Amino acid sequence: MPLIELDHVVTIFGNDPEGALARVRAGADKKTLLAETNHVLGLDDITLSIEAGEIFVVMGLSGSGKSTLVRHINRLIDSTAGAVRIDGTDIMALSKKELIALRRRRIAMVFQRFGLLPHRRVLENAAYGLEIRGLPKAEREARSRDWLERVGLKGYEDRYPGELSGGMQQRVGLARALAADTDIILMDEAFSALDPLIRSELQDELVALQRATGKTIVFITHDLDEALRLADRIAILKDGRLVQVGTPTDILLSPADPYVEAFVRDVNRARALTVDSLMQPPALRLSEESIGEALAAMRRTKSDVAYVVDDGRFAGVVTKEGLERAAVTQGAGEAVAAVAEAHPAVTADTAIESAIPTLLESPHPLPVVTEDGDLAGIVRPESVSEVLVSERTQADLVESAGAGEAAASRRADIDSAA
Repeated sequence: MPLIELDHVVTIFGNDPEGALARVRAGADKKTLLAETNHVLGLDDITLSIEAGEIFVVMGLSGSGKSTLVRHINRLIDSTAGAVRIDGTDIMALSKKELIALRRRRIAMVFQRFGLLPHRRVLENAAYGLEIRGLPKAEREARSRDWLERVGLKGYEDRYPGELSGGMQQRVGLARALAADTDIILMDEAFSALDPLIRSELQDELVALQRATGKTIVFITHDLDEALRLADRIAILKDGRLVQVGTPTDILLSPADPYVEAFVRDVNRARALTVDSLMQPPALRLSEESIGEALAAMRRTKSDVAYVVDDGRFAGVVTKEGLERAAVTQGAGEAVAAVAEAHPAVTADTAIESAIPTLLESPHPLPVVTEDGDLAGIVRPESVSEVLVSERTQADLVESAGAGEAAASRRADIDSAA
């Protein structure tokens, strides 16, 4: 069961949302509803699910409904229709007391403008969620000190927020959310007010902390680069409607419509995509075979190169030509791992941009290994070209080539006439 579910959620802002709902049901979009009824369509029939332990990014332009969506998860906004469920429980049906308990114990929030109490010291701010939950002072301060240290703020516990930089203030907000030890952390444009360097550092910290804690993070942003960097999955909204949900690779390589395609057109794919989006099975994987058996397998599969795994770890590559020599010099009964040649490899989470130099220097398709060192697959140079050069780019190149040929022809005509 997903941890968070939105089931056909419709949210309308105005004097008579229930009355405007019928128009939405009949197909009125945001612009039409506003023009005809002076009501604002915040969310239009949103259905999605968020799994426990993932970073789920909701993105879109200003007015797309992304902040409205995240505020449904802790019920800061009530929907006009539909259900919002956490662990299968519809939070729209909770009593006031149950809703307070949900917000205190299961959901924390990190705001764009930090949301710190200026008259309280950093330690008190970090411990605030635990304070309103009623934890003893010693326990909440010990837990908050630990998280302040983990986000890089050890030594700043007795400072006031106004004495800190923007990035440091945001770290206090993050420490407060993590110290509360809730299942879910909501982050609404949490890094957008920061300068690019600090923003990049906090993005890296957030990913590392999420991996260490397993928290479910719902992150709102209008920045596609940020979404691609952080997300396990991304939801893209437009005018309150859900346009596409998918992994970063899905969004980049299979945009659902022209809107998403335009969104991702200028993204540096080499930086945004990782090697696993290109990975293919090796044509031939060898492990315990002898040289003779390996040669027979290579001839049978018509492979010129094979990838050798020894005791669960990638050991190198062998070529048919090399094995034929080894069969003569060392004997066909020798283990193939003994003659494997070392070869550079990358992990599946390596950015394509970082893998390209190694790929270009490699005489064979590049091996991809797991964290344990086993062979996960290979990457071929032509796969990189196919992914990095989009259909639009290919069309532009063809058009440019055609224009170049026409220009050259015109220049030739001019020269002839002269």
